[in-house]
Amino acid sequence: MNVALTTTVIQRGKTGVGQYVLALVRALLPHAGDHRFTLFVLEEDRPLLEFAAGAMTFAPVAEKYRPPMKNIWWHQTVLPALFRECAIDVCHVPSYRRMLWPRPCALVATIHDLAQFHLSGKYDRARMFYGRIIVPQLARRQDAIIADSQSTARDIEQFLGIPVVEQHVIHLGVDRERFQPGDRAAAKKQAAELWRLERPFFLYVSRLEHPAKNHVRLIEAFNHFKTATNSDWQLALAGSEWRGAEAIHAAAAESPFARDVRFLGFIEDAALPALYRAAEAMVYPSLFEGFGLPPVEAMACGCPVISSARGSLAEVVADAADIVDPLDPSAIAAAFERVAADAGHRDRLRAAGFRNAQRFSWHRHAEAVLGVYEAARKATKS
Repeated sequence: MNVALTTTVIQRGKTGVGQYVLALVRALLPHAGDHRFTLFVLEEDRPLLEFAAGAMTFAPVAEKYRPPMKNIWWHQTVLPALFRECAIDVCHVPSYRRMLWPRPCALVATIHDLAQFHLSGKYDRARMFYGRIIVPQLARRQDAIIADSQSTARDIEQFLGIPVVEQHVIHLGVDRERFQPGDRAAAKKQAAELWRLERPFFLYVSRLEHPAKNHVRLIEAFNHFKTATNSDWQLALAGSEWRGAEAIHAAAAESPFARDVRFLGFIEDAALPALYRAAEAMVYPSLFEGFGLPPVEAMACGCPVISSARGSLAEVVADAADIVDPLDPSAIAAAFERVAADAGHRDRLRAAGFRNAQRFSWHRHAEAVLGVYEAARKATKS
């Protein structure tokens, strides 16, 4: 089977979709002897995917097609012709943003979430229009739709009109070679040296996006916690700058505990497991997720998790997290107090989280995705 995967939406690997694509390519590598994989890669993204060189074919995409509108145009006009030239059997577009209208081969798309239907301020007007008006039409042109979660599958049925039974729900995985319990003392030393996290800290791993990722309420909750407990704990915010980041920085600057709020920036893959191990707890108060990989990664590293149950999160973290209402800073603060004051509670969350993380495997994910490719190819040939 000749499979094409377009990777031009990875945004230099600094988003959830980017991390998904990189993990999927790694998980597909063991199958490269049985199938031919062609990766369409923006020129400056090539180093991120170099691990697949030799096993997979690289098709370079000029940097002039990186901007969103030009990238959409390239997908709809240039890419279909390239598929015909390369005799591609199946094309996998790993984000709804670039689904194809032309059908030069079997089309498979992964839809991670439909946040544009849940959060009115999620994107600018053009992107909201594209997500709400154009995407439903494109989705119905696909031969197979992969959803990250049952929650996303239900949204696809409700907003795009594709029944859940016609979709393929495949949970994301966890790279257990990277995300596993380790030497906490060494991790804490690294956190102190690299990020000035010298004291116990809560960790939030998410791009700095307001209001969707809910950082402002999180900072308010941290203020309540610090005021009530006189604690020396810190709050670490790890993630790249995104839409609305200025509101998050303003909330932190106005906090009476601003010195204890740390902005770490984007954390490279190699450093992330140690950061999870060093944290006393990971907090994930997001207002909406289509899956929510960071809480599962934290659990796999043995880090207790405090989480929202919005979107797919109830499905993903299950009963292994301290669940909070993300709209209620006092509820988040109360969870902070429980975790900070009760070592037994942290240990219970740590054990439950580690067990929960075992449900998620990139190996199983890749095998299921290959099954979708094969079914889509056969359906278009019949």
